[in-house]
Amino acid sequence: MLTQVVFLLCAASSFSASVNGAGGPRLINNQLYKFSYTTDVLLDRTRGSKEGGTGYKISSDVDVNLVWRDPGSKDDQLIQLAISNVRIGPASRRSRKKDVLHGSTAESVLGKTNLATLTKPFLLHLRNGKAKAFYSYRTEPSTIKNLKRGLASLLQVQLNTGKVIENDVSGRCTVEYAAGKGHVTRTKILDTCQTGETGFTTHSQVFGVSRKSSSVTTFTLEDGFIRSAVAEETHSLTVNARRSAAARVLSRQSLALVGTQAGPPEAAGKDVAAAVKSIDAKLAAVGIIAEKVKSECKGCPSLFEHWQTQQKQLEPASLSKATAPRSFLEFIQSIRKASKDEILKVLKSASKTSLPQVVDAVTSSQTVASLDAMLEFLNFTDAKGFVLQERFLYACGFASHPNERMLKVLLDISKGKIGSSDIKESVVIIMGALVHRLCEKGGCNLPTVVQVKKMILDGAGSAQSESEIQMYLLALKNSLLPEAIPIFTKYAESEVGAYCTTALTALQRYDVDLITDEVKRTVGRVYHQNQRIYEKNVRAAAADVILSSNPSYMEVKNLLLSIGNLPHEMNKYMLSKIQDIIRFQMPASKVLQQAMKDMVSHNYDRFAKVGSSSAFSGFMAQSADVTSTYSLDILYSGSGILRRSNMNIYGASKGAMLHGLQVAIEAQGLETLIAATPDEGEEDLESFAGMSALLFDVQLRPVTFFKGYSDLMSKMFSMSGEPMNVVKGLILLTDHSEVIQLQSGLKASAEFQGGLAIDISGGMEISLWYRESKTSVNNRGALVVTGNVTVDMDFMRAGVEVSFETEASLDFITTVQFSEYPFLVCMQMDKTTFPVSEYLTKYESLSSGKSVVSHSSKKQLVPGSEFPLHQENSNMCKKVFDSSW
Repeated sequence: MLTQVVFLLCAASSFSASVNGAGGPRLINNQLYKFSYTTDVLLDRTRGSKEGGTGYKISSDVDVNLVWRDPGSKDDQLIQLAISNVRIGPASRRSRKKDVLHGSTAESVLGKTNLATLTKPFLLHLRNGKAKAFYSYRTEPSTIKNLKRGLASLLQVQLNTGKVIENDVSGRCTVEYAAGKGHVTRTKILDTCQTGETGFTTHSQVFGVSRKSSSVTTFTLEDGFIRSAVAEETHSLTVNARRSAAARVLSRQSLALVGTQAGPPEAAGKDVAAAVKSIDAKLAAVGIIAEKVKSECKGCPSLFEHWQTQQKQLEPASLSKATAPRSFLEFIQSIRKASKDEILKVLKSASKTSLPQVVDAVTSSQTVASLDAMLEFLNFTDAKGFVLQERFLYACGFASHPNERMLKVLLDISKGKIGSSDIKESVVIIMGALVHRLCEKGGCNLPTVVQVKKMILDGAGSAQSESEIQMYLLALKNSLLPEAIPIFTKYAESEVGAYCTTALTALQRYDVDLITDEVKRTVGRVYHQNQRIYEKNVRAAAADVILSSNPSYMEVKNLLLSIGNLPHEMNKYMLSKIQDIIRFQMPASKVLQQAMKDMVSHNYDRFAKVGSSSAFSGFMAQSADVTSTYSLDILYSGSGILRRSNMNIYGASKGAMLHGLQVAIEAQGLETLIAATPDEGEEDLESFAGMSALLFDVQLRPVTFFKGYSDLMSKMFSMSGEPMNVVKGLILLTDHSEVIQLQSGLKASAEFQGGLAIDISGGMEISLWYRESKTSVNNRGALVVTGNVTVDMDFMRAGVEVSFETEASLDFITTVQFSEYPFLVCMQMDKTTFPVSEYLTKYESLSSGKSVVSHSSKKQLVPGSEFPLHQENSNMCKKVFDSSW
């Protein structure tokens, strides 16, 4: 028995030693190993292209020999590597005309000095097959040292199966080894690699970029050492919204033993440091992880020179064309490399018409210099600068990767003197959006975030004026702070209808899990008017919250039982809403269908109510990449005048949802115009019409068409029929930047940007003569997304750019004829025919100036259409236009 215990303990000890990496590859003393080495990099679209990829291949001979071994451990070795006979060529076959390297030599490409540096020997300290130190010359260019690190990393191998954390040229990574007879496979889990490189990406997954990566190296072993090592690493980057816009980096390494011969003897030294010093005192331990490489753009234009070539594309007349967002993206890239003074020079020289677009680009660049330039350029005490100030604030709200400093800047602005009350509101509202973005990234406890959270949470309770309360409520609506839910719950029961609507629409944006039973009870009291009478649009908003918050059977049944006891138009609205939920199979559809089995709640008397209000949802686009849906909710007063119009557009991709657009038009107190009787609870409402927009999950400052009877009458007689602008400008939707460290020692830089030129306007016309009203929401936009992946070695550069662009318009028009009851309502939602173009560009260049560029493209037209609404609307439109004719 004792013998068996001793045996098991010994076996366990041996296994432990094996798992810890003992017994790495060993070199034989006084022997020179001669290898052939090749590394290449190939860039292309993910699915490939007819012309093949772009890139280059570096081939060489490599001599490897042992220079020192620890007398007490055969697996503690200092190895010397020397590169020689360097050749450079294209990574794939191509004609002479398309081969930028044709006729070149390694010396002509690298330069005599770089080639000499590359062929200088360097040292690798291995212990149990793991790299413990990498020795080279500190003065060598980072690019050369990284190439040497890439070769040295190929000699790091573990001879037993297991998962470990290793340092190599790629960084500190988790690696899995699978050992077999005479071979080992190493799989590097690239997502775990920690490097000194930093990057950023878009917060929205719908407009974001996905990366899939793999790295596998196969070793064959002979006589205790490496006979061959073959590594293949791929990185695919894809735009989530359009997966055909994707690029791939393929990096390969191959090390093969050619032969052996007598080699130099071991160096003297009691330890590694002494051995290294005896070989060359100038050699230093510089680390196996790759160094950062600073690339300089030779011959690139200055920011001002770039602006002079692009300014025509950023004039207002060009904003509906794809050239505008494309120039916007190129301009941002140039701004990110510029100083504050260079940026100010452009701001001060831009024309009055192009300046708002320059402000969009400078703010969207999100660099220290660009933010400093904007703060010096803008004067928030001057109300005349309203347009530029608001464009700056909106660009901050849409920032792809905001930081604490941006929020601090807005906080400081809000504490100072602001010339325009509208700008003061926008500052606070946008701060709410930045709090949400920073909290999403784990920055909820940053000092400035904590300060702003307290400010907007306290402000909603302490503010006195109606405009200030509304301002803080909208800021909280943008922040989506869980702490704000009790505040919204309180204001949902307010006596001021605007507060109720804002609070209820804010609650609808929260995750269902945060909507407690207490919140549901409050919203139920509002809808059922248990404590006081509310306006129809407030009750409709309450119904939306109930139906979107995982309603119970009784909550749904009570909603159904209320139909028939509501004002005429609200009866029709609720019926239409319930039918839309069931037809479109929304989350509440199952419990609705269950409740409708009860004939008390579901019968002809309830479901035969007439009216013109409606709710309808449909698909705008469905593809493997993204699904886009729309919804249109229209609520009228009993007199036939619009009470609330709400249009929403959502985008979904890879399980993520984005509220792309919401345009809500509200009107009240207009019954006196046609001598009609207001609905219950709306007798004393002030005449008002306005529009509120939410764009890409950011609530913007609402716009007022008119307020008060005198303002209404003056607008009535001065109406030009032209829509009022709600938001206009350039938005950076996609913004992804990263440096991919390849195992070969090369670096790939990936830059993906998406720019949108947008113009949203809305209007409301009322004709007492024709007893007709018309509301319109007009959306114009041009979208460009580009993805650029480049491998730049200073002396040699290769890259691929994938991009797509489109120009589109979407109009939503509601026409109401209220000369008789039931009044005629026609809703139209039209998109025009629009083009979609895809482009692929590949390029290679040398430091000598020689370059090769190839282009290819694909274009298609997407036919226009009128989005389908319910059949009742189609019948009504025929009557409206027949009577108009």
